[in-house]
Amino acid sequence: MNPLSRRRLLGRLALLPALYAPWMAGPRAATLGASTAADGVRAALARGAELAVERLGQTDGFLGNAAVRIGLPRNLAKAEKLLRRMGQGEQVDALVTAMNRAAEAAVPAGKQVLVDTVKSLSVDDALKIVRGGDTAVTDWFSGRTRKPLGEAFAPIVQRTTGEVALAQHYDAVAGRAAKLGLMKTEDADLAGYVTSRTLDGLYKLVGEEERKIRQDPVATGSALLKQVFGR
Repeated sequence: MNPLSRRRLLGRLALLPALYAPWMAGPRAATLGASTAADGVRAALARGAELAVERLGQTDGFLGNAAVRIGLPRNLAKAEKLLRRMGQGEQVDALVTAMNRAAEAAVPAGKQVLVDTVKSLSVDDALKIVRGGDTAVTDWFSGRTRKPLGEAFAPIVQRTTGEVALAQHYDAVAGRAAKLGLMKTEDADLAGYVTSRTLDGLYKLVGEEERKIRQDPVATGSALLKQVFGR
């Protein structure tokens, strides 16, 4: 992030207490109750979660988005450039595509978990999210949903990896890397790796959608979000 963008972001964050926390001193305190504000945060998170799932749970939702695209596991990433120079680019691309297709297939299964979690958000949770800065949403969701989402995603990823021949693609690339002396031949928990990176991508997009709502609540078309998050 360049210095100018960082200053702008810090400036926006400095405004959050007055904009989003009516239980704190500010012009909204007299007209907007804490319960209404919490409802607004819930609505913002639910909207962000639904939009993130919609964007990621489709073809190229992961593969076509550089911000969340799942790259090679660390043990292969170090060897990627040399593998490509050695003519293994097609196999590397096939492996990356297979991992991202598995992630795209798993994401829709997380929608209900996210929505149910949002419904449980308390006024105190809402205040912590507002005061927590631009990673608060990711931290809150991750702390409460990573385990149940991981359990929901794992069997889907496992099944999809078979459908897209993930293990075969991995073996082809890793085997070549091992022959070149670039890594040791070892078993890899590819399903676990893909599941973890799928969750990272999901939380990242939820956070991005939430920030958009904070910046332009009017664009959501929601009267509640406009009331709570509007200036």
